[in-house]
Amino acid sequence: MKKFLLTLASLAVSASFAATAWSQAPTMGVVVKIGGIPWFNAMENGIKERAAEIGMDAWMVGPTSADPALQVRAIEDLIAQGVDVIGVVPNDETALEPVLQKARDAGIKVVAHEGPGLMNVDWNFELASSTGFGEAHAMLLAEKIGGSGQYAVYVGSLTVPLHNAWADAAIAWLAENHPEIELIGERYGVAESVDDSRTTALDLIAANPGLKGFLAFGSQGPIGAGRAVQERRKTGEIHVLGPFSPGQGRQLVHDGVLSGGFMWNPHEAGRVFVTMGKMLVDGAMIEDGTMIEGLGEVSPDAATRNIITDNLLELNVDTVDALADMGL
Repeated sequence: MKKFLLTLASLAVSASFAATAWSQAPTMGVVVKIGGIPWFNAMENGIKERAAEIGMDAWMVGPTSADPALQVRAIEDLIAQGVDVIGVVPNDETALEPVLQKARDAGIKVVAHEGPGLMNVDWNFELASSTGFGEAHAMLLAEKIGGSGQYAVYVGSLTVPLHNAWADAAIAWLAENHPEIELIGERYGVAESVDDSRTTALDLIAANPGLKGFLAFGSQGPIGAGRAVQERRKTGEIHVLGPFSPGQGRQLVHDGVLSGGFMWNPHEAGRVFVTMGKMLVDGAMIEDGTMIEGLGEVSPDAATRNIITDNLLELNVDTVDALADMGL
């Protein structure tokens, strides 16, 4: 009888353990370009917030620098942990393809953001089209300059896919519509660092008396270039535009140093990561007309695995305070 009771107890413990394992929340790690900057801090808050709402165990991994090798290592770590979903904001699409294929071979779902050329993903989502985003900034720069002059273009690095797509679109639009506005050089891969953006801007200002504007694609680029313009007392003469975190750039906007720009909400992008991760774990179909919170009704491109929406926010003196007060 004693042996029988022990067996029953053992079975009860095993059943309890199995039930706990079965009910465990799906896991998701999101690897971003770089940790510790306002843009990705806001994204991390969105990830945590949405995870708590829908029963996911999700977190962000922020490398110490914008080095593709660090992203590869972080994804390798997530594969070893056996997560259910990996999210990624790529620094270099080509560098990530092999490790993302490894993740998918292991049965892990993959969601990307700002990676429209990635193929080893289940889906990549965007809150703005690359052409529309680049052209919107180009139009605003032409309006601010109001005539001939020179401008420089920043990107996060020369391998960040979406930054370079925005730059391509902006440069092409200005060349076609305002050939009198001249591009200096090609582009400078400094916009993930305030310090690098500032020192590059100081050098460009010193070497180019006709410089009238910076298009800085990368959240730290406008801040660094803006500080350089302010130091050289060129406010109102040299216009700095681009996406930036409103809380970080608020004072520069009110000082007239940052002339404006466009962005999407990184907090919302963090929420979308988790929402899509949960949908994929649950086996939900994403097709034309599917409603996804944060994206709206989508029209996905199954061939390229892209979901492109238009959820732009304008950055200017009238909007920056409200956006900053939202924690962005």
